[in-house]
Order: sequence, then structure tokens, then C-alpha cells
Amino acid sequence: MKSLVLAEKPSVAKEIARVLGCSQKNKSYIEGPHYVVTWALGHLVTLAEPEEYDPKYKTWNLEDLPLLPPKMNLKIMKETSHQFRAVAQLCKRQDIGELIIATDAGREGELVARWIMELVHWRKPFKRLWISSQTDKAIKDGFNGLKPGKDYNNLYASAVCRAEADWLIGLNVTRALTTKYNAQLAAGRVQTPTLSILMEREQDIQSFQSQPYWNVTADFGPFAALWREQDAHDGRIWDREEADLAASRIQNGAAKVDKLRTVEKTEPHPQAYDLTELQRDANKRLGFSAKQTSNVLQKLYEQHKLVTYPRTDSRYLSGDMVPTLKGRLESIAVGPYSQLARRLLRGTLPVTKRIVDDSKVTDHHAIIPTEQFVNLAVLSSEERRLYDLIVRRFIALFYGPYRYDETSVVLVVGKDRFYAKGKIEKDKGWKEIYQSDASADEEEDDDGDASGQSYADRQPAQLLPPLSLGQTLPVKQGRVRELRTMPPSRYTEATLLTRMEKHGLGTPATRADIIEKLLSTDTITRSQNKLMPTGKGKQLVELVVDELRSPELTAKWERDLEAIAKGKGDPAAFMRGIREQAGKWVSEVIAETKEYKPHNLTHSRCPECGKPLLEVKGKRGKSLSCSDRECGYRRSAEPVLLNKRCPQCHKKMEIRDGKAGKFAQCKPCNVIELLGDKQGGKVNRKQNQQLIKQYSDNTTLSGSLADKLKAALEKKSDS
Repeated sequence: MKSLVLAEKPSVAKEIARVLGCSQKNKSYIEGPHYVVTWALGHLVTLAEPEEYDPKYKTWNLEDLPLLPPKMNLKIMKETSHQFRAVAQLCKRQDIGELIIATDAGREGELVARWIMELVHWRKPFKRLWISSQTDKAIKDGFNGLKPGKDYNNLYASAVCRAEADWLIGLNVTRALTTKYNAQLAAGRVQTPTLSILMEREQDIQSFQSQPYWNVTADFGPFAALWREQDAHDGRIWDREEADLAASRIQNGAAKVDKLRTVEKTEPHPQAYDLTELQRDANKRLGFSAKQTSNVLQKLYEQHKLVTYPRTDSRYLSGDMVPTLKGRLESIAVGPYSQLARRLLRGTLPVTKRIVDDSKVTDHHAIIPTEQFVNLAVLSSEERRLYDLIVRRFIALFYGPYRYDETSVVLVVGKDRFYAKGKIEKDKGWKEIYQSDASADEEEDDDGDASGQSYADRQPAQLLPPLSLGQTLPVKQGRVRELRTMPPSRYTEATLLTRMEKHGLGTPATRADIIEKLLSTDTITRSQNKLMPTGKGKQLVELVVDELRSPELTAKWERDLEAIAKGKGDPAAFMRGIREQAGKWVSEVIAETKEYKPHNLTHSRCPECGKPLLEVKGKRGKSLSCSDRECGYRRSAEPVLLNKRCPQCHKKMEIRDGKAGKFAQCKPCNVIELLGDKQGGKVNRKQNQQLIKQYSDNTTLSGSLADKLKAALEKKSDS
């Protein structure tokens, strides 16, 4: 009997088949002496659409909500149905004795396989391949240690609950909002609280009132010190006169060293990456979006086999990996990493609890390099840069702490006190790995001045000369500097990911998709790496029910799903709660009395119903769609250029729509020609007169333009 291996993607299936010695290639599977390897194309099965429960749901009506099927049905996805049929045929083969699930080792991967198994009515034994990298060794070891399929039943139950909850909440609330306000308004259990976080920050920024403040510094030549009223004071003076008085009191004065303290400080190496931390770092250092990082990382994992499983929320390694660490260092000891890695290979690796801790490893360990040979030349620029982050972080795990002496001094000039800090580096430690990127390890301030961080604490360290208690130093000059309080910063993807993680919104595998969904639905926008709500997003937050905006409720759901995955939760109870919430929220939307005003209305009118057109951003550029969803009119907002040339300037003319039909227009010259039908290009006088009348009456066209239009059309009809 043979084993049927089900991978998630064709590329992964081909690698598994090669390792297992399968060489007989078919259109939808690869066969060998002991294994038949096939694949899904992502999801082959999904939850049924509303209209598949009842045809009336094809039309969105408020009175049909909430839609709460007693049992959620599955359906074969039309676009990949050919592959599903192929897998189903393989499952029926008499020589297939067991199924090995080899989809991604996580909640979503489990769902991909189990839904297929459910629809093909799989009743034979099944096992689970659970690996954290795609190297040949990892695949061989994984097949030598296959897990019983039933061990992952709880993970499957959690995945089903997540999928059904998203369907019930997202579909019901989205349909309720869309039909209530006649606008495309999408909501969801994770995306709505994420939008709410962005909206709260935007409100803080808009309501912020900047205030001036002053600081006073004493210049001692080799260094400067900041005036502070007392130890706990932050150094900001809110009255200009008070600042000027402080500066005048110390002019030509002498300062006495009142306190002097030197402390050795250490900074341990950063921990290995989980997915969210890598997305944060790539956004700050490389300018990558979270989704971009996920996509590039997946290529490094699947195609190049250079990194371990990406969708992890752990920053630790497991104890069984310790013997492999030197091998991984040897494989990456190439190019710019050669000297850094080989220094470690000469001795024993310092493996600490900060690196290896079995109690803190979840389904997968942290993201680190594999033992695969590295050829940096075959990587794209994006892959090379992201791989660089992972390799340097891995090497840094085995370097010592960054050590420096920090000296703090308090100087007294009369009744005024001045504070300064100095820093003397003693051992670069792990920071040697990042010498060419000195500022990269600095954390981005999430909240700006509103964070409450002491102004004094943000002063840069400087080199201090040798000092002693009681020493007197002349004040060369007292300086007053005017500054202003700043509003909190808008979120970058890095800082938003931090907030999402803090509030338990989504998982490392889904957070990037949530951000992209908010961008694609025009509820938020990205500008110079900053994220902010659009006019649509601002109104949507106001229209959505309060509970769905709350990160706390969504975080509770994620904790419940995690408990179900660990066998400590009740899936039936969880889904009962979801259904109750969906019904309750639909009722609240129906009862709402607020209005929605589209933020993207244009001055153009729909040629079919006469209502205003909306400007909508899409993957293919901007388009204009009717503000009445029932009308359905849509056209591109971008001008379409024709091969037809302007008779005056000879530039390509743009195609336009009018009541009399399509016409060509040269915008620089205002030359307009009515386009004829496909048969012969002839137009009749009635069409000409209609178009002339339309544009002659249109106040947006000048009289000369109307005259040119009339002349052009008369010339066209005469020909």
C-alpha cells in the first residue's frame, strides 16, 4: 500500500516528492514506489456563500439579516475545482492506505487539509508531518517521525471556529452596514478594532494643541548640561521669563560638581525573531510593509530553504536544536558574515535561557537560518536584505552583552542645578554585528511627546572629561532654546503591529493581511510609511457598534481560540457566543440613526441614473462608480488613449463617454470628435446635434470649445 501525501502548494509538493524518491510526474500529482504526492492550491474548499443556503440571499436586504445558518456548509472553490477532483480521485485509489497531511504546520494549514478530507469523505488512517523548515534533512526527519493525525484535532477545531466566526461576524455586520447606508462598508472582528486604534490616534493628533516650552543649558566647553528644577523634573520650562532669568543667573558664573556617579551598564543581545518582530524590524530598517515581509520570507522558506518556518509567535529555540546551531553557523559563514560567524565556531557557543527555552516555544520555534548552503548571488535584492536581518540577529544571539560606563553628574551654580550624562563604551559585544547600522537598534517612539517620556531622558549621551566631586568649572555660556510640544506620531506598520500584538489582535500570520485589507477597502491610507484613516474609515468607526470597535473583545476571542487549540476550550460554546453577538450587532445597526456621507463623491453624474459618481481606488487604478449600489454603473477614471491623433497637435486623443455615445477628445487643444460605430465610422446628424446640444448647454465648456465641437462634428457627418 502507498501513502498519499497532501502538500499545500505545488512547489512544496515537488520538493517533498524529490526527497521521497517520487519521479513519475502527472498533471496533478507525483508518484513513487511508496508515496503519491499531491497538492492543494492554497484552499480548495471554503465555506458556502449565503445564496447557497437560499437564493434570496443573492440580493442584499436588511430584512434578511441576521444570516445564521444552523450548520455551516462547505463548498468546492470553483477556480481550483480541477485540483480538488484530482485529489478526490487519488483518495479513492485502492492502493492508497493512508493520508499524510503535509500542509503548512499551523492552524490555517490544518484547515486546508481537513476540509478537503471532509468533502472527499476520508475514512482511512491519517498522519501529520510537522516540520519547521523545508531542507532535505528536515523533510526526511519529519517523515521518520510522523505524528498521529488525531493529535491535531483541537487545532482543527480552533481553525474551524476562527473561519466560521469571521464569516458570521464579517458577513452580517458588513451586509447590515452596506445596505443600511447604501455604501460599501466592510467590518470584521479583527479589522474593525485595528481601524479603531488608528482612529483614536488620529483624534489625539487632531485635538492636540502645541505649546511652547524652553530649556536652559550651561556650556562648560567639552560638554553641556541641562537645567532642571530638581532630580524628578524633566527640564522643560513653560515660561520664557523664567528661562531667561535662569540663563542670566549663570552667566560668567562657576559650577561646582555636587554629585558624580559612574555605573557599568549592559544591554543583552536581542532575542531571535518571531514573525511580528521581523515585520517590525523590516518596516523600520528596510521600509518593507508587513505583507511584503511575509511574502519575501515565504520565498526564503519555501523556494530557497534558507530560513525556518515563518508563521511563528515564539522568540526562543527548543533544546533539541542545540546540536544543530554550529552547523547553521557554518552554513552562513559566507560573504559579509564569514568573519563574524567563524569567530564563534572556534569555541563553545554560549547557549543561555535567553536563546533556548522549551517552555516558551509554541507550535514553532523562532525564525533562524537553516543548515542549507547559502548562495547569496541567487537572491533578489529584497530577499538578500531580509535574509541579512535574520542572519545578523542569529549571529548576535551568541555574542556577549554590549557594555558601557554611564556617568551622571549634577552641577550647582548658585541655586540652579544642571544635569549631564556621559557614556564610555567598554565592550561592543553584540553591537559589533550592527556596526554599519548604528541607529538601527534604536526603538521608534510610538507616542511622541504625548508618551510621557521624560524630556531629560531623551537627551543624547556625550563624552565627559575626567571629573571629581567638589571640582569647580567655569560656565562659558548659558543658552535658552525654544521648543514646542509635539502631537503623538501617526502609526507606522511597525508601531501598529506592536499595538496589535499588545492587544491580542490577530495572529502573527494574519496581522499583515488585516492591514492590507484596510488599505484595499480604502478605510485607511499609507503616506510616507505612516498609516491614517480615510474619510470613509473615520465614518465607518462611528457607524460600527461600540463592542466591535473594542480590541479587548477581539483579544478575548483570540484567547478562546488558543484555548480550543490546546484542548482547554469549548468550540460549541464559543460559536454560540459568536452567533449571539452577530444577531445583536445587526439589530444595533438597524436601529442606528446616524447618516453616512461618502467622502469620495465627484462632480460627475452617472450617465444611467443621474446620481453622483464615486471615485474608487482599485488594483488597476482609479475608477468611477455610481453612488447607488443598485445601479452598478462603473468606468475607469483614468483616460484611455486612442491611436487616433489630434488633427492640430498630433497627440493621442482620449476616449470619453457622453449621452450621444463615445467621443475622442484632445485635452490640450479641446478638439472633440464623435466616434462612429464599428461598421463604418459614420455618424448621423441627429447624433451630432445631440452631442453639440449636450456640450453647448454644459457650463463647464467654454463657448469656443462648443464651437470647435460643432465644427468638428459637422465635418465628421459631411464625410
